[in-house]
Amino acid sequence: MITLNLLQAIPAEVEQLYELSFPVKERRNLSAQQELLKEGVLQLQIVQYNGEFAGFVFCWLLTGFIFIEHFAIVEGQRGGGIGSKVMSLLLAQYQQIVLEVEPPHSVDAERRIKFYEGLGFTAWPYSYRQPSYHAGGEPLVMWLMQKGMPQEEHAFSKITSEIYLTVYGI
Repeated sequence: MITLNLLQAIPAEVEQLYELSFPVKERRNLSAQQELLKEGVLQLQIVQYNGEFAGFVFCWLLTGFIFIEHFAIVEGQRGGGIGSKVMSLLLAQYQQIVLEVEPPHSVDAERRIKFYEGLGFTAWPYSYRQPSYHAGGEPLVMWLMQKGMPQEEHAFSKITSEIYLTVYGI
């Protein structure tokens, strides 16, 4: 059985998986993550499979949609349907979801895109850059994928503006 549980603090297993799953340029400093959790603007949902830690989701509740900032499943649990079930649970609760993925320039990036497409997500066909988490860092070219959102450019622009302002503070 797969469950999601909200936490207000980042436990050691999330910290370890976060650092293993995302390169430094794609993650926020953990003390900054913890502060956002304390402020209540960021949510941390722990994924449990049969009562054991299996992953996490960091997400933002924005205007009419959630933005998944980071989502990871424990390496030994990947490919067994846990990620799909987690996304189904999130979609049952929030009908509109937006997330970032790397463009398909590697096998792993292609696999992630196919995973989300298999769940009904589509990429907006417009240019998107993830602002740097680090002072002086360069923005990253990413794809913004969504489910349940309009595909029009004006919707993309509105959503991107809210993500930039709320999530990245620009």
